[in-house]
Amino acid sequence: MNTDSAPASPVRMDTGPAAQVRVGIVGASGYTGAELLRLAAAHPSFDVVAVTGDTQAGAAVRDLYPSLAADYGDLRYCAYDPEIFVGLDVVFLGLPHMASAPVVADLYKRVGCVVDLGSDFRLTDPELYPQWYGAAHPMPELLGELPYGLPELGREALRGAAGVAVPGCYPTAAALALAPFARGGHISTSGVVIDAASGVSGAGRAPKPNTTFSSVDEDFVAYGLLDHRHTPEIEQATGCQVLFTPHLAPMVRGILATCYARPSEGLSTDDALGVLADFYADEPFVVVHRDAPHTKATLGANTCHLSARVDPRTGWLVVLSAIDNLVKGASGGAVQCANIALGLPETAGLPTTGLMP
Repeated sequence: MNTDSAPASPVRMDTGPAAQVRVGIVGASGYTGAELLRLAAAHPSFDVVAVTGDTQAGAAVRDLYPSLAADYGDLRYCAYDPEIFVGLDVVFLGLPHMASAPVVADLYKRVGCVVDLGSDFRLTDPELYPQWYGAAHPMPELLGELPYGLPELGREALRGAAGVAVPGCYPTAAALALAPFARGGHISTSGVVIDAASGVSGAGRAPKPNTTFSSVDEDFVAYGLLDHRHTPEIEQATGCQVLFTPHLAPMVRGILATCYARPSEGLSTDDALGVLADFYADEPFVVVHRDAPHTKATLGANTCHLSARVDPRTGWLVVLSAIDNLVKGASGGAVQCANIALGLPETAGLPTTGLMP
């Protein structure tokens, strides 16, 4: 039990015999960092020993996130110093776009595994970064060194990996929906349309005029029209040419992606559901059901819920995908990747049941 009077420290000591994996989190003051801390608290092998949050350096984790007080009452954020993390078993990076590269350069192969939740190493083609991120990649020599961390589509590359590039939330939802059809040759891979809506937590913890309660409540808006930076990542992960339109929904968590593709063969709704069920038959974090998925069914869980329809009138295949953007779409996916890379049970510390109501 922790109390308000408990001492606070920037480096946390081993908490007991069950702690086997020493964990650090760089950028732990944001929402993905807080979610990593929540999941790590329930992980049977993880012991979080150091966390950074440069704007929060010196502050207690419990003060910024009271929900974490029971497990992290003695832990404080510190300023980033690579020497704090060198030698740890796994270090997660919850940093903004194009901020991870120098930290990866500091820690790659100096820790057991560096797991980057940012975008810096997701794309394998360095020529895509100036177009979609507005700047040349600072370390193109490391592109391709960190395997893409979507286990259901590439698990073997993660085993024993010294680094992992965790997918974005939208690409996770879209790729899990479309990959079984694209890889199986069931759809035309050109002209695929993806409409996806995300909860406002996807915009991060920092306040922005368009993500305040009064701006988001009772509103629904599309953004990133034709040029959202997740487009090339979705195309890389699915092998499809896509028109991707994201939307901001008036909810805290969740993504619902509705994906439209032209079948390349005769396909019924039962056939489409069968493609999904067969592809994910042995996947513990994927649920395939005839009913349309609900984002709330995934709340707090590391699951993706999928369904599909084929419209005989128009000929379109529609695949629907729901995830929690902070769990399967970010921190949960990162823990899943770390488990595989470190040789731990893949499901360790990861919930499969959502919160209801």
